[in-house]
Amino acid sequence: MATLATLLAGALAAFVGVPCYASSAELPAADEALAQAESASEPARPRYSLWGVASESLLGEHRERWRPLSVGTFFSEGWDQPWVAPPRGGGGAPRQSWLNAFNGAFYRSFHIIGGWIHHDNDAYDGAFSIDTPLNARTELTWTIPYVDSTVDARGNRHTGVGDFTLNTRFLLSETRDATQSFNVTFRMPTGHLDNGNGVASIEPAYEFWANWWRGLVVRGGVGLAAPYNHDGVRNAGARTTVLANVSAGYYVTPHDLAPIGDLVWYVSTNLTTLTDGRGPNTTTLTFTPGFRTYLGGKLYLFGGVELPATEPKPFDYQVLAELLMEY
Repeated sequence: MATLATLLAGALAAFVGVPCYASSAELPAADEALAQAESASEPARPRYSLWGVASESLLGEHRERWRPLSVGTFFSEGWDQPWVAPPRGGGGAPRQSWLNAFNGAFYRSFHIIGGWIHHDNDAYDGAFSIDTPLNARTELTWTIPYVDSTVDARGNRHTGVGDFTLNTRFLLSETRDATQSFNVTFRMPTGHLDNGNGVASIEPAYEFWANWWRGLVVRGGVGLAAPYNHDGVRNAGARTTVLANVSAGYYVTPHDLAPIGDLVWYVSTNLTTLTDGRGPNTTTLTFTPGFRTYLGGKLYLFGGVELPATEPKPFDYQVLAELLMEY
């Protein structure tokens, strides 16, 4: 993992006229003058092999020009083009990931994520995650939960690793103002049943990101988690679940104002509904007020608190934190 990384602070109360952002994505964007020229004549595009386009996407210095992609050319365009960090949105906000929110856009970054859940018996977890774009249309996100600690009904604590996930992401369209993607996440039963892990599932989802006005960013999506292995369904209690997310935030500082550069305050709203016949079809709604800030170098810090708003509450609250490094 270290080798891959090497290669590689009221919510929305800030609707004020603060000058915006010299950064555009998880990595610095392509030259702004080039990015604005969507309608300009296209230069000849270099030809890449399968491995060449993946190598340039993963390790390249963004020598290529960012180009918009449309749904109409999904099958014919972008597969042989390296991924390039897109420009800022039409309002000037950068395309960036947030805690507990759907992404929409592609990134090239390494994450260390942690959470602490307060309930009758406290629980905690932590994970490593890395985003690896392979071309302008495809990205893989690998998530390894290195610790998951919970307490069972008898009061015994169980600590181990969680279930590994691989998120296969396809870019449907991307313009200066918005990005859409379709994802399929494969959850693999690498964790222990005592922690509610050991589940194999497939999770298709649609996601979007948009910035049309100043520092306001809206993102979200909808998906479905469908477990299919016997241990996960019968023993871990995994159930088919509809997932939906809508998040909104506002960027209030310019990028160069580290350690509070690209400061965004946001609220992420998540809804889950159990839809199978293996128990009550419970719906859970949570709100996560959070922030993200640029620390300097290639580092970003995230924080948030997830608060359930429906009964029965799965927990009292969950504190979330993340450190991200671009590569």
